[in-house]
Amino acid sequence: MRSALLMLHRPLLVALVATATLAVSVPAFAKEVTVTISNFAFSPEKTTISAGDTVKFVNADDTVHSVVAQDGAFHSDGLDTDDSFSYSFTTAGTFDYHCGLHPFMTGEIIVN
Repeated sequence: MRSALLMLHRPLLVALVATATLAVSVPAFAKEVTVTISNFAFSPEKTTISAGDTVKFVNADDTVHSVVAQDGAFHSDGLDTDDSFSYSFTTAGTFDYHCGLHPFMTGEIIVN
């Protein structure tokens, strides 16, 4: 009798465990924010996001640029026109960055 009850409830238990695992491992509200590189500047220059969000840097200039974190957390290859680079920020903090080819181009990501 006990094993018959277990067999009846097993699909429900498996579904509950799978749902709980999914809920814990996937950020429910993670989003992607775009920073555009145009006219030798990052726009917006300062961006505030939440931990788990991704920033996508898109080069809209006719010149190659790169995106380099001051602390070394991320570094893109050279981005030609319309190329992009994405980075997911998993921890809170302030991340200053610049263009590796044009160091006067700077920006800041604030992660809450």
